Amino acid sequence: MKIAVFLPNWIGDAVMATPALRAIRHQYPDAEIVTIQRPYVADALDGLDLVDRTISLKSGQNLVSRLQLLQQLRRERFDLSILFPNSFRSAWLAFLAGIPRRVGINRDGRGWLLTDAIPARDKQTPHPAIDEYLRIATFLVEEAQTDSEVSLPLSRTMELAVTEADQKRWKAFLDQQSAEFKSRPLICLNPGGAFGAAKHWPTAHFGELAERIANELDRSVLVVCGPAEKTEALQIVEQANHHLVTSLAAEPLHLGLTKAAIQQAELLVTTDSGPRHFAAPFQVPVVTLFGPTHILWSETYYDRGLHLQLDLDCGPCQQRVCPLGHHRCMKDLRADQVFRAVVSLLDQQNKKAA
Repeated sequence: MKIAVFLPNWIGDAVMATPALRAIRHQYPDAEIVTIQRPYVADALDGLDLVDRTISLKSGQNLVSRLQLLQQLRRERFDLSILFPNSFRSAWLAFLAGIPRRVGINRDGRGWLLTDAIPARDKQTPHPAIDEYLRIATFLVEEAQTDSEVSLPLSRTMELAVTEADQKRWKAFLDQQSAEFKSRPLICLNPGGAFGAAKHWPTAHFGELAERIANELDRSVLVVCGPAEKTEALQIVEQANHHLVTSLAAEPLHLGLTKAAIQQAELLVTTDSGPRHFAAPFQVPVVTLFGPTHILWSETYYDRGLHLQLDLDCGPCQQRVCPLGHHRCMKDLRADQVFRAVVSLLDQQNKKAA
């Protein structure tokens, strides 16, 4: 059997899909599993044994490139397609590729393109993405079971890997750091947020937090970033003005380097963005700062995570840019509150380890 798995477009969602991928891999051990995804998603999942091959789905392709991709998918002669995204586009592509069986959630008017349409839940009620992906995997697993077999809930354990190349990237970064920086426990800060400006926590708050962690907790602080957050990362380091605070902004940026950094961290403080989900697979405690997004949409039930969100009348609004212009959900979440959460979570972990 040959299976095409269309992965989510967001890095965090792709990580949340790994429990479902593991269930599919277990259910079809002899199948060739090929994922269709954005190139950066492939980088995030690099090193895992969940799939056999990947096909890159690039954005902004011209008509010729799109036709070439479609021809490639048709030549693959897949038996089954599994659609994690709820988009009409993914179902349409699987249909045009001639894949005889197409399994996905019946949303966005695409039910007629699916051979196996899983009923959609109420769009207005938050439900975790990780459970939605597992619903698809559960459908396939239960279908293959005999009457004598008992259906058990699938694991929500997310997976990531750090490759040898990632380890080399991390070593190259560490080689440039002082002995003092390397001798202390590391706390990572992630200011990113591809969703939109409304998810961003103010740079000044991050800077104050970094300075307090370095001064009062005697930890090294590393600001991780993607290309879009380079300037912000440099500003956080400048704001903190402490020799134990630095960033990845001057490095050749790669998701593998970010994974390697978070794997080595004692704790991660992050906005509700993709790298937030790098903590759980590596069992790293994480404080997540929520603003406009409802916590339940991306809940992963990770027992070493702590969520912070202000209770405001206007939120969570799920908007990419604050519709009221004040952005209070993030601006009013002060560095002192986050610092206390960091101390609390570190204390919890220390007690568990004792």
